[in-house]
Amino acid sequence: MSAAIKFGTSGWRAIVADEFTVANIRLAVAGIAAYVKTQPEPHRVLVGRDPRFLGESFVAEAARVLTGAGVRPIVIPEAAPTPAISYAVRTLKTSGAINFTASHNPPEYNGIKFSTADGAPALPEVTKQIEAAIAKLDDGFDFSDAGARDFDSTDVKPAFLKRLAELVDLKAIAKSGIKVVYDPFWGAGRGYSSDLLREAGVQVETVHDFRDVLFGGHAPEPDDHLLGDAKAKMREIGAAIGIATDGDADRFGIVDGDGTFIQPNYVIALLFDYLVETRGWKNGVAKSVATTNLINAVADFHKVPLYETPVGFKYIGELINEDKIAIGGEESAGLTIRGHVPEKDGVIAGLLVAEMVAVRGKSLGVQLKELFGKVGSFYPVRENFRLTPELKAAFTEKIKADPTELSGRKVKEVVRTDGLKLILEDGSWVCYRLSGTEPVVRAYTEARSEQDMEALKAAAEKFVLS
Repeated sequence: MSAAIKFGTSGWRAIVADEFTVANIRLAVAGIAAYVKTQPEPHRVLVGRDPRFLGESFVAEAARVLTGAGVRPIVIPEAAPTPAISYAVRTLKTSGAINFTASHNPPEYNGIKFSTADGAPALPEVTKQIEAAIAKLDDGFDFSDAGARDFDSTDVKPAFLKRLAELVDLKAIAKSGIKVVYDPFWGAGRGYSSDLLREAGVQVETVHDFRDVLFGGHAPEPDDHLLGDAKAKMREIGAAIGIATDGDADRFGIVDGDGTFIQPNYVIALLFDYLVETRGWKNGVAKSVATTNLINAVADFHKVPLYETPVGFKYIGELINEDKIAIGGEESAGLTIRGHVPEKDGVIAGLLVAEMVAVRGKSLGVQLKELFGKVGSFYPVRENFRLTPELKAAFTEKIKADPTELSGRKVKEVVRTDGLKLILEDGSWVCYRLSGTEPVVRAYTEARSEQDMEALKAAAEKFVLS
């Protein structure tokens, strides 16, 4: 069974009752306990969840296994955002946290995220140790001595909201008089952004603000095509901004006052520019290799050091812990800021965007046009291509070499931080990353003009399929 348990960029995820079974959960938790026992005492681990089906049962089972392994569990009774759990790891000084969540994946999935003692997602060297421990445990491990059912518990919400109030200018949002719509997508973010804004005197309305383990029958992903109800509520109350979070509230979705979805690439760049302007933070900025080069241009403009990381927020988390960056983000809608958790936080992302709109007194669309005016324009797109076994084998072989051209365009630079990134002479680029779990290649493209985008997308597709 242990062959099914592999920790990727955001932990282990699988379909419930297929590979995500109680037996495999026991193995995964026992493997985590074995790792924790190699770390300094006290051996205490938070155990939390998002609102998915059977989450409470999985938490209780994990707590029993930890107890039987000699690790003290601290259970979080209510569904909690991943960043709130990360913050609790740091404030309670635990050995880490086990979080039952499949984030933005469809409702039939669940998963386990493991955070280490610094509150960051476990790095590959840690997950490899956990997987090795699981492989040993799979050979006849006896769980009959798992512990009792009475555990210590904690509420992570109050301390986390207090910290957010220190990082976000809630008074400025309230003073501006803007109205906000929040969509928690039936997820763990319920009662976080909305409660904080209301307590500050901001008029905020919510949609999908109740538990639904099926997330409305689709993935709890705050993407444009799923934000129709939030947009309708925005029109109804005349909101200046719509904010949304995914199932475990580590990712964000942002809607401008006119109903336009602002893609995460642009949100990160705008917030970076805003934080330099309002906080004076110029220590650095981080982005994954697949994230917009608009951030590079803003870094050049403000003379701020830039760090380009592999995909996976754990690498940005390291830079946050080292206080090397003011903000770090990924195009897949994850970001955090200086002085905060080394983990994606969709809650603070939405609150900071509301602050930015309130303080600048301009829509996001206007702000983006002004940013383009300062540093140039960038148009990023991501596409997935499903491959046959033959195409995957051919493509895997093809990307071992460094291409010198892409559909007649000269390649200026080849970057292999993660996958294959081809930077062209005009500053446009294409990045290819093969999925580790399915026969899919992700193609990230960024053109410097809207007119060139379609041609670049066609060139990127031709490279994959020819």
